[in-house]
Amino acid sequence: MIMRWMPWILVAALGIGANAANAQEKVIKVGIARSTSNAAELMALKHGYFKEAGIKLEWDDIDTTANVIALLAQNRYQIVAGGISAGIFNALEKNLPITMLSDRVSTPIGHNLMLRPELKDKVKSLKDLKGKVVASNGQGSVSTYEVGKMLEREGLTINDVDLKILPFTQMGIAFKNGAIDAGILIPPFVWQLEEQGLAVPFASVDELVQPQPMTIAVIMANSDWVKANPDLVQAYMTAWLKGVREYCQAYHGGPNRQEVLDELVNSKTEPRRELLEKYPWPARSPNGQVNVASMLDINKWYVKNKMSAVEFPADRVINSSFIEKAVAAAGPFQIQNKDSKLPGCR
Repeated sequence: MIMRWMPWILVAALGIGANAANAQEKVIKVGIARSTSNAAELMALKHGYFKEAGIKLEWDDIDTTANVIALLAQNRYQIVAGGISAGIFNALEKNLPITMLSDRVSTPIGHNLMLRPELKDKVKSLKDLKGKVVASNGQGSVSTYEVGKMLEREGLTINDVDLKILPFTQMGIAFKNGAIDAGILIPPFVWQLEEQGLAVPFASVDELVQPQPMTIAVIMANSDWVKANPDLVQAYMTAWLKGVREYCQAYHGGPNRQEVLDELVNSKTEPRRELLEKYPWPARSPNGQVNVASMLDINKWYVKNKMSAVEFPADRVINSSFIEKAVAAAGPFQIQNKDSKLPGCR
């Protein structure tokens, strides 16, 4: 499902009237999977970083990148932010114009394979999931990779469970109705389902999936658009990185944490502030650095499980030049809250 943030809403969010919008602004259409990490874009919008760069965002919420890779290849989106799906590698195999630009989410991420509460005393290990109904948000999604990697630790494969594909937004009702036995969830859904008593945490991706840090979500772009608009792409990545670093400061309990909380609540990314205050947020690289070993392992797993056909070299998949220039302009990241012991966003 795709939900549109209309441009006039974004203009209003910046506190200016539609008539004051800069006629020279370039429109960039982006599809973004709902996550706490959306705070980076939210803060970049609020503080006018995109506007200063001459950019107007048209933002759609998406369920999974697996569903919109074709739209990215057609340039109906210029940028998509979400998980590393098999569709990315399948598109590259067909020589479609897609490239990764930077990290978006990397461990620790708070993803959890959750159980129906009635099973918590019966399913004691991952081995006990054999034959059970397990939900993921996409057949070739990074969430399915996470489930598969955890099962493999116990000698099982993804084919040993009854995999059901459901959007994260529908897993709560599926747990409630007994339609699924387990499901892989991301924040804020992990927190929501636990608080509502619909599911219980069972297996932590942060603890069980290697290699680490695991880059599970990225910023990707239409590579033809990138080649045709290098200055615009650079402007986007430079503005976006400012938002990333604001997210990371808030992640570490910095002085802007309440402001970031406000944006996450007001945008309905997670309307319940108490959950955002109680649970840890997904981490990311403050320099947008993709862990190449992790990305290649994801590609390899998709090939092994016949979700993709080709293993690619890193330079065929990632164009890091824009984020590297953005980092050079921004300088080293310094955590403001020196008391923070959190391992991510460093």
